[in-house]
Amino acid sequence: MKESDNMADIVYTLDGGVYLNITNKCPCNCAFCIRSKGDAVGDAKALWFDKEPDFEEIKKAIDDFDFTKVDSAVFCGYGEPTNAYENLVKSVKHIRSINPNISLRLNTNGLSDLINGKPTAKELSELFDVISVSLNEPTSEQYDKITRNKFQGKAFDAMLEFTRECVKYCKKVRMTVVDVISKEDIEKSRKVCESTGAEFKVRSFAKGR
Repeated sequence: MKESDNMADIVYTLDGGVYLNITNKCPCNCAFCIRSKGDAVGDAKALWFDKEPDFEEIKKAIDDFDFTKVDSAVFCGYGEPTNAYENLVKSVKHIRSINPNISLRLNTNGLSDLINGKPTAKELSELFDVISVSLNEPTSEQYDKITRNKFQGKAFDAMLEFTRECVKYCKKVRMTVVDVISKEDIEKSRKVCESTGAEFKVRSFAKGR
């Protein structure tokens, strides 16, 4: 769905999966971010908004895309979904009103509590079937360096605490790293992930998300 005002796709598909791009805002500027590879992925023509979409634009894109025939969808575009927290919550509820049986996943940097200035893990866990948190690196110093986030010194611990809280309430929680880091750091990251109770996954940079 292409919004004429924003000239960007809100709903798009990639490798057979359905994704929702609801914001371009993000507190990180990751060295390996997929956004640095181009203006769009999958069947999207563009994922950069001229202006941030409001809920009515997001709702129209959802309504135009026949979610009644979709088994699963992922909130993951050219921004951090929790940066548009209220629109995220409304969008999930709207999709579930259309298709109560759909499985929904949130791909997040895990910094929602810092972004929004309040605890958010429980509410998000009750909205989503799967939450995937980008761990990226095994230490706070390495994490700050590779993510170039605006919460330096605080982000790593906040992300781990967010993940632990999600594990308490969500059916499936995983943490991911991208295979651009060393094998040694991947194994260290695995141990960090295990300490939160989440599952661990190594993502391929070459294949994107």
